[in-house]
Amino acid sequence: MRIAILVVVMVVGLSSAARADRDYPWCVMGGELGYSGDCMYETREQCLASASGRWNLYCDINPRVRFKQQQQQVQPPRRTQRSQ
Repeated sequence: MRIAILVVVMVVGLSSAARADRDYPWCVMGGELGYSGDCMYETREQCLASASGRWNLYCDINPRVRFKQQQQQVQPPRRTQRSQ
């Protein structure tokens, strides 16, 4: 079972490395990975599979994605100039 998960993680990792210009929504964090983590997962299920069986790791939303979402919510509406 662990070998199958490892193979899946490796395939996902290799295919994701080619698309590194994108911020993926899920990260494996904690342990030796630190705060920035390993952010290359499209789904929470992929993230959980990668974190499974590894000591002190967990999945969370990518901090870059979370920050972008907060910035979009905070931006005030644009004012339009009235012609006089």
